Amino acid sequence: MTKSPFGNLGGMMKQAQVLQDQLAKLKDEVASKTVQASAGGGMVEATANGAQEIISIRIDPEVMKDQDIDMLQDLVISATNEALRKSRELMADELKGLTGGMQIPGLF
Repeated sequence: MTKSPFGNLGGMMKQAQVLQDQLAKLKDEVASKTVQASAGGGMVEATANGAQEIISIRIDPEVMKDQDIDMLQDLVISATNEALRKSRELMADELKGLTGGMQIPGLF
């Protein structure tokens, strides 16, 4: 019996398909989760989902009393960036369980 030069390519392809299906399911599950971040001592809060989308921004009306638009913009940017960072971290943590901690570049 001759051995195939491709080894167990069929088995590897099946494993790859299973992993791809699990990744798609995980992506959907994580997308429904949310993370929150705030700036300015809670004056601005941003909420992101696991798909790295900002889904809400809450601004405390007290921020507008001084009418400092520059400060408000900085707080919104800060809270938004932190929420997105937490969202990426959430996805990375969820992926660790699926990939056994192995980091796969460009996965998400």
